[in-house]
Amino acid sequence: MLAIISPSKTQDFSQCDIDFYSQTRHLENSSELVSILKKKSQSQISKLMALSEKLSKLNFDRFQKFKLPFNRDNAKQAILAFKGDVYNGIDAPALSTDDLKFAQDSVRMLSGLYGVIRPLDLIQPYRLEMGTKLSNSKGKDLYEYWGTEISDVLNEDESELIVNLSSNEYFKAVDKKILNAKVLDIVFKEKKGEVYKVIGIYAKRARGLMVNYIIRNRLKSPEGLKDFVDEGYRFDKELSSESSWVYLRD
Repeated sequence: MLAIISPSKTQDFSQCDIDFYSQTRHLENSSELVSILKKKSQSQISKLMALSEKLSKLNFDRFQKFKLPFNRDNAKQAILAFKGDVYNGIDAPALSTDDLKFAQDSVRMLSGLYGVIRPLDLIQPYRLEMGTKLSNSKGKDLYEYWGTEISDVLNEDESELIVNLSSNEYFKAVDKKILNAKVLDIVFKEKKGEVYKVIGIYAKRARGLMVNYIIRNRLKSPEGLKDFVDEGYRFDKELSSESSWVYLRD
C-alpha cells in the first residue's frame, strides 16, 4: 500500500539532524526541466507562474543555484523540507527514525520538478506546480512532459494499492491506464449547516493526519484506515464505495 500526497509550495531548508537519505529517481528529468527554467528571466518566471516580484526573484535565484549532485549541504529530505497544511498534519519532525524508514516504503509525493519523491529523497528548494504550462521537449506542459513516467515508477514500487491523498492537479499526472495498482480515493468532508462539504484547508490537513496515522500504525493494508478518527473524523460506510472512501466531521 502506497499513500500518495502532493508537495507544498512552503518549504523549510534549515539544517536537520537526520543523516540518512536517498536520491530521487528522476534527477535527469529534473535537470532537463531546470535547464529550461534557467534560461528564463525573472519576469518570464513571474508570468509563467503568476508570481509577485518577490516570489519570482526567489524562484529565479533557486533555479540559477540548482546544482547536482545533491548532498546534505545543498539539499534536504523531502518529508522534512515540505511545510504547509498537509505536512503540518504529518508532523515529520516528531517522527522517529523507525517511523521515517517505514514512511520511505509507504509514502510517495508527486512533484512537477522531481516526479515521484520518496520521503527521504533529497530535494533542493523549488517551485514548479504540476499544472504549470512550461513548454518542453515533450509538449506544452508538465503533464505531457511526464507522460507515463510517474506511473512507470509507481509500478516499480510494486504496490497493489495506491491510497490517493493528493490533489486533482497532481494525481492527474498519474496515467491510470498503465498503473498496475488499484486506486483508493480518500475524501474528507466537514458539516456545514445540513450538508457535508469538502473544504480545502481542512481536507489538506486531514490528508496529512491520515499519512501520520498510516506511519504510526504501520499500516500495510487499507482496512485499518476505517479506524481513523483523528481530530474528529469518522469513516462513513454509506457514502463510501469500493474505490472512494468518505470521512465526515461534524
